[in-house]
Amino acid sequence: MAYLLTQLLRQSAQRFPERAAAWARKRTLTYAQLEEKSNQLARLLRGQGFGKGDRAGIFFPKAVESIVAMQGVMKAGGIYVPLDPQAPAERISYIIKDCGIRALLTSKAKFADLNATGTGETQFTVEVDSEAEIAGTPRRLPWSAMDSFPKTALNEAVISTDLAYILYTSGSTGRPKGVMLSHLNALTFVEWCARKFQVTWEDRLSNHAPHHFDLSVFDIYNTLEAGATVYMLPDEVSLFPASLAAFIDQNALTIWYSVPSALVFLLLHGNLKPGSLQGLRVLLFAGEVFPMKYLQDLISRMPHTEFYNLYGPTETNVCTYYQVDREKLASMEKLPIGRACENTEVFAVKDDGSIAGIGEEGELLARGTCVTPGYWGDPEKTARGVITNRWQKDFEERAYRTGDLVVLREDGNYDFTGRRDSMIKSRGYRIELGEIEAALLSHPSIREAVALAVPDPEIGSRIRAVVAPQESLGVSSAELQQHCATRIPRYMIPEVIDIRSSLPKTSTGKADRVRLTAELVPAEQSKT
Repeated sequence: MAYLLTQLLRQSAQRFPERAAAWARKRTLTYAQLEEKSNQLARLLRGQGFGKGDRAGIFFPKAVESIVAMQGVMKAGGIYVPLDPQAPAERISYIIKDCGIRALLTSKAKFADLNATGTGETQFTVEVDSEAEIAGTPRRLPWSAMDSFPKTALNEAVISTDLAYILYTSGSTGRPKGVMLSHLNALTFVEWCARKFQVTWEDRLSNHAPHHFDLSVFDIYNTLEAGATVYMLPDEVSLFPASLAAFIDQNALTIWYSVPSALVFLLLHGNLKPGSLQGLRVLLFAGEVFPMKYLQDLISRMPHTEFYNLYGPTETNVCTYYQVDREKLASMEKLPIGRACENTEVFAVKDDGSIAGIGEEGELLARGTCVTPGYWGDPEKTARGVITNRWQKDFEERAYRTGDLVVLREDGNYDFTGRRDSMIKSRGYRIELGEIEAALLSHPSIREAVALAVPDPEIGSRIRAVVAPQESLGVSSAELQQHCATRIPRYMIPEVIDIRSSLPKTSTGKADRVRLTAELVPAEQSKT
């Protein structure tokens, strides 16, 4: 059994050296090549003074080099930080500075994007498409610089409780927050998946999720654990459902994992024919509610496929699961988030601090080796989310407060009922409405701003905003959307921005979100 993520690759490279480990854009790497290249990268990084506990950003579109980068950073004793290649440069620059990225694995184009906003204290870059070293600060090395280093492995510099990676998610303060995950955190999930879904070397796994999204942890590391092959879907395939359906069939994919909205898009616009997708033996979805009418339709078209609903925030990866029962599905009003994964325990706590029983609503907490150590550089946020588990009397341990409200069913499964805070889900992404509001308020013309989520059966929620500008200062909705695009990812930009002279207030002087939602939701529903 592995105790480090890097050992998954090493073991499979010994068993299946010539088998394809990763495919992207018509290029493949075998397990032997992936092991050797990542060893060379680790030695290159070490040679630049990069070592245990240092952070390295990975900032380029999906490619076979992505996995080399992840493995190389960890083998050097470091922590990798996947950066969204589609995010605004200002956001990337903030993350680089926030977690003190020392090395940046990137491309010439992406590095150029950061020129205006800066690269913080980054000391050097390794660029996948550069041919020669470029002088300056930071020092810029070509990807080929690793070729002169030995292909043998370095001695392991870390243990299982050391951090493996940091994933930045939407933050309520208007800035993204870095969720810290250790080797042990990830392996708790990966090893459970390997057993539960019986992943073998014969499987071909999809990688639909971007690498800064926690769904990709399953795609990559369960592939490496089994000696299977992962197919990284390029954006130009993912954006067109007919091309996506053809890609799945042509590459004989056997395991799929994505947000439900991607599957709804595929179902509605993928021109699925009888026999399409029949190679998929396991279909996993997570990140948002799957509308029942679409799930029932998709399942009826795939009689040989097992469907699983996986649930869990980035802070635990996945902590509960539910295997869809085809016979019961037609009579179900909603899909449960299920019961705890192996080696994980979940429980719900009521407002009075007692454990919720059957039929009672409470906030879901998770305990076990899946739970994050906390948030990078933010002990206050960590103390609020990763708390002492006072419901465990025998010894001191930590539990994670998910902020999700659930109800325990008589069959032992949990139903999700809502959120305690302003976080929403859209297209599988966790989004803090406060971060959107902060982006809007950063515009010099805006006095007040409220972001709202309008329920949508295909993508979970659509984002609308209502703003009030400063008196005598004119601004358009399009101008505000363009302004937001420089500060937040595209999936967070409000689709509609209403401009009003003022916003309704509650008796305490706060913006009346309830009233605004009541006004906007019927308007949206009348369009459908």
